[in-house]
Amino acid sequence: MSALSFSKISAPLDGLLVAAGLVAVAALTTPDLTGRTSFALELLLASIWAIYVLQLIGTVIMQRTRNVRDRMPAIAVDALAVLVPLAAFLLDDTRDQSLYCAVWLLKPLRDSTFFRLMGRVLTNEARNLIGVTSVFGILLFGAALIAYILERDVQPDRFGSIPQAMWWAVVTLSTTGYGDVIPQSFAGRVLAGLVMMCGIGIFALWAGLLATGFYEEVRRQDFVRNWQLVAAVPLFQKLGTAALVEVVRALRPRVVPAGTVICRKGDTGDRMFFIVEGRVSVATPNPVELGSGSFFGEMALISGEPRSATVSAITEVSLLSLYSVDFQMLSKSSPEIAEIIRKTALERRGVTPDPTAPPMGKDTKSTS
Repeated sequence: MSALSFSKISAPLDGLLVAAGLVAVAALTTPDLTGRTSFALELLLASIWAIYVLQLIGTVIMQRTRNVRDRMPAIAVDALAVLVPLAAFLLDDTRDQSLYCAVWLLKPLRDSTFFRLMGRVLTNEARNLIGVTSVFGILLFGAALIAYILERDVQPDRFGSIPQAMWWAVVTLSTTGYGDVIPQSFAGRVLAGLVMMCGIGIFALWAGLLATGFYEEVRRQDFVRNWQLVAAVPLFQKLGTAALVEVVRALRPRVVPAGTVICRKGDTGDRMFFIVEGRVSVATPNPVELGSGSFFGEMALISGEPRSATVSAITEVSLLSLYSVDFQMLSKSSPEIAEIIRKTALERRGVTPDPTAPPMGKDTKSTS
């Protein structure tokens, strides 16, 4: 097997290798381990290390055909996974050599979308997070200073200096409360209560900023993905930016496996579908196949009638769903789209559209 193929190790297999390696590292710290078992565990670590060497070589080869900046995190993690244990083997002749394999904890991060997402969130919220952290630092030092003044004569062994008092301040601000350092004076206990309440507020701010950042980033990614899907539908390609934004907000993406029944004849419909990729079969007396750019299920929104045919996915299908409530809003903001949908629906029923009929969304008496 070539080194290039090792660069494409799947995430589950990579996770299994990491888990096996870390279990071996933990087992090697057992005092009463036999020599044969110890040798077997060390051989396992050496085998995993050899696989990671091949993975590093494959990653370096692949970066020639890709954007180096995009591959840098993977290259850095793969390099650390190889070089740190190697350096420990060459430079450290103690029994702690295997402990350096704990650097493999970084391996799950090399292709993790979550940590890239976290990096973007931290970058976007950096200013606010730094501000809250600054307030935390001010409170920490201020609490330690006041506690030192109040308790230094009562407990010189615990509050004899500001650095000693900082341990109490950290434990109290985080509301951990180990109980190993406790103010004895009344003023000191009042200070402890205030510090705890401030700590709750600080950690709530941190959590709120991160939660908001994650929500905004996920919503931004969803919007970009939906925009790409909507732009691929021919019906929407001639729309302006403002109208396209309205469509993106109205449509809901959905992926359907091959063979799935998307809608059944006779069911009450509350949405229609646009096909982005794939093909579907419409079970009419003369079965029809629809492909990318087509739409179906529009009569449920226009006339409110039950489904007139069963539609099944021939291949895996990427769909965009438009619910009736969103269709009403879209008819007002983009009447030309609603009119195309209405005309197509009538043509499918064998009815010739009336060219003098007002577009949907501009006539309050039009059916929808």
